[in-house]
Amino acid sequence: MTDAPRPAACRRPPGASSPAPGRHAAPPEGDAAGAAWALAPKRVVHGEIHDVATDDRLPHEGPERRPAVAVAGEPRGAPARRGEGTATRPIPRAAAPGRGRHARRGPRTDGPGRGTPPALGRFLVRAAAVTAGLTAAGAVLGLVRDQTVAHFFGAGVESDAFLIAWTVPEMASTLLIEDAMALLLVPAFSHALARRGAGRRIADPVRELVSATFPRLFALLTCVAGLLLIGAPFVVRVLAPGFGDPGLAVDCTRMTALTVLTFGVTGYFSAALRAHGSFLRPASVYVAYNAGIITTTFALASVWGVRAAAAGVAVGSLLMVAVQLPAFARRVTLRPLVRRPRSKAPLLGAAVLAPVVLFAVSRQSQVLVERFLAAPLPAGAISHLNYAQKVAQMPMVLSLMVCTVTFPVVAKAMAEGDRDRARRRVEQDLAMAGAMVLLGTAMVVGYAPQIIEVLFQRGAFDPQDTAATATVMRVYAAGLLGHCLVSALGRPFFSTGRPTWFPAVAMAAGLAVTVAAGALTVGAFGVNGIAAANAAGISTTALLLLRGLGSRGVAIQVRSVGGRIGRLTVAAAAATAAGLFAAPLTGGPLQSLAAGALLLPAVFLLTARALRAPEAVHLLGLARRRLLHDH
Repeated sequence: MTDAPRPAACRRPPGASSPAPGRHAAPPEGDAAGAAWALAPKRVVHGEIHDVATDDRLPHEGPERRPAVAVAGEPRGAPARRGEGTATRPIPRAAAPGRGRHARRGPRTDGPGRGTPPALGRFLVRAAAVTAGLTAAGAVLGLVRDQTVAHFFGAGVESDAFLIAWTVPEMASTLLIEDAMALLLVPAFSHALARRGAGRRIADPVRELVSATFPRLFALLTCVAGLLLIGAPFVVRVLAPGFGDPGLAVDCTRMTALTVLTFGVTGYFSAALRAHGSFLRPASVYVAYNAGIITTTFALASVWGVRAAAAGVAVGSLLMVAVQLPAFARRVTLRPLVRRPRSKAPLLGAAVLAPVVLFAVSRQSQVLVERFLAAPLPAGAISHLNYAQKVAQMPMVLSLMVCTVTFPVVAKAMAEGDRDRARRRVEQDLAMAGAMVLLGTAMVVGYAPQIIEVLFQRGAFDPQDTAATATVMRVYAAGLLGHCLVSALGRPFFSTGRPTWFPAVAMAAGLAVTVAAGALTVGAFGVNGIAAANAAGISTTALLLLRGLGSRGVAIQVRSVGGRIGRLTVAAAAATAAGLFAAPLTGGPLQSLAAGALLLPAVFLLTARALRAPEAVHLLGLARRRLLHDH
């Protein structure tokens, strides 16, 4: 591809050597992650990862110290100043001849992400590392939270009542933090940042967006939380008809109603910060949330019983807001929020909002169906489903960190019209996320009894609960790849900012499969039938989304992606077989898990290599190369 024409001041004399690639060099055209070059380079300031592409100044630097950066052959801001004299225009200095290892090698051209600019590659690795570390910490604290509830209340009426009330924050989390809010606002903030970078508007597009959306969202969520507080008895009757102690469930539901407001604010802050390239605070919200629940439960369980856990949900949700508020306030001046917005918020009309909300609601309704079908079963059925689901989903949560970090990259690429780069980014993300979740699935299936015994079998949680939960977890694990793909594929569908109903229709089809299969199997198989119905429904949705994305949104190569995931699935099956064979032979549960943590990855990687599925190796190899490139 030929270079775009450059200003005379920036042209290279004939025969001059090319300057070494550096921080101010224009991005190469053929890379996979270069779709969001406007997000790079990144800079770590005060412990956070910041986006400096739209503003190269440090906090203490004034406008007169802003450097001129060549992007696509022109100094930054050149389009806005075109036609003006060039006497006062800053002229970038020619780069010195390259020296050292980095200058000789230039950008890496092998493997996935070929030609990725080093600064952007380093940022993605660091952002993924930050997200992975804090996500893992939040997941571990989530397990401690579940262990705390299991220790104090076992798997009986009290824990079931809490889990019925837990449906409220679970639904709010999906709608307002993980899916709907992010799918709506990350593209909206990405477009606003792109307009800010163009430098053609007097008003700040980011502050205009916040002024037009945040006050209305806050008022709406406050009203919904109030209605939920008043209508808690009706909600419990709908969610769990025939439950043995509805009064306890109502009390817990009223305490968790606050999360509708606090989760909405948390999701808004998270989307804004991620679009700005800051991932530290958004990734830490679940650490604060679970810490609040655990602390409150220990402090008040002897006085309030299981109501203490419900009160902890409210306390933890307030901590989620507090963690992000300072970082959000630094990026968006809050004073304009009290003024009347002067323009309509882009990308947030009803035509865009409706399909995203319906998609998220349909997805979370899988859990509603589970609890509706399990409510008439013997006490503890809802608890067994919940514990099995939480543990089994840990590999999925960790695998999605890749898509969480790169979603702003895809949205930025779509905003700039570079669909080819967005496509390659999505294909690589799907392969990496699939490799991680399939390896985790092999561990969950192979070592389910040992995992549950180590995590939960203490206090009121007895060996019978361990056996029932482990069986459910193995059945539920059949749908983990489907859950991962649904989350990963939903993001590129909504990254364009144009309304699309296909994900919502696909999710509704999967939900219909779950309802039908669950109604047919719950009588004969109990909770295991419910878990199998969930796996069948979410897998149906994943197949529909994978098929549909090829002709909508980001046009991925469906056959290629399907083949890569298929090879990884075979590798996971081999690792699962090895785990099922070795688990009973290696002593106690803790020793067995330690041996499995070494055995299963080795079998998975060797099988993947034999099948020529390099994604499993690149998952570690790419990070290693990037880290070595930093030094």
